[in-house]
Amino acid sequence: MFITSQIVGTVATITLRGSFGFSEHRDFRKAVKEQLAGPCTVLEIDFDGVDYLDSSALGSLLLSREEAGVAGKSIVLVNCRGTVKQIIDIANFHRLFTIR
Repeated sequence: MFITSQIVGTVATITLRGSFGFSEHRDFRKAVKEQLAGPCTVLEIDFDGVDYLDSSALGSLLLSREEAGVAGKSIVLVNCRGTVKQIIDIANFHRLFTIR
């Protein structure tokens, strides 16, 4: 998986490309922690280039949500399509995250 980050105003965006599984969770968590430590109030996770995610990816998202809440920030999941959207829907993440 390839991860890039950018900040525009108070919104930080982490863009993911490729498969998001167990072997990628450390890099993802590092990127999230770096952005949550910064000035952003909203962290967008962009799934536009993600073709697969597994249960460890879902767990990483839940941990990130918890950390964001402690920091007084929110996480928004964007561009969830195809298989990724199906997995997000089955996991009922619409109850936990804003999804656009």
